[in-house]
Amino acid sequence: MPTPPAIAGVLEAALYARDLDAAESFYHGVLAMEVVLRLPGRHVFFRAGETILLVFNPEETARPSQNPKMPVPAHGARGPGHVCFRASRTEIARWRAHVTAQDIAIDAEFDWPNGARSLYIRDPAGNSVEFAEPHLWS
Repeated sequence: MPTPPAIAGVLEAALYARDLDAAESFYHGVLAMEVVLRLPGRHVFFRAGETILLVFNPEETARPSQNPKMPVPAHGARGPGHVCFRASRTEIARWRAHVTAQDIAIDAEFDWPNGARSLYIRDPAGNSVEFAEPHLWS
């Protein structure tokens, strides 16, 4: 069996939300992420550093694309998902102050056994949004 090439990183990650306006208000309005692409009723995509965060309406992505030039297969998930954004300890403290000033509840904040700090909040669709120090996975 041939050896596969090494994976260089995550190009995109996906979350699902029926209310895309609320998702855009959260990711663009609260987290200040740039909107890259929006298709009303279907999806809104955001820039997260070198990665793209895709937020799809799960009802729409459950059906395969009808566009023959982009034959994307049906996909999706039900229920809350999870995304983790890279942040330094100082940035995590700033995120805590920023989200609490916007009346967003903190789900959890703690140090992992390796000393990395994590902060968890929820987006309007109930997805778990984490900010963590990169050495969490060292």
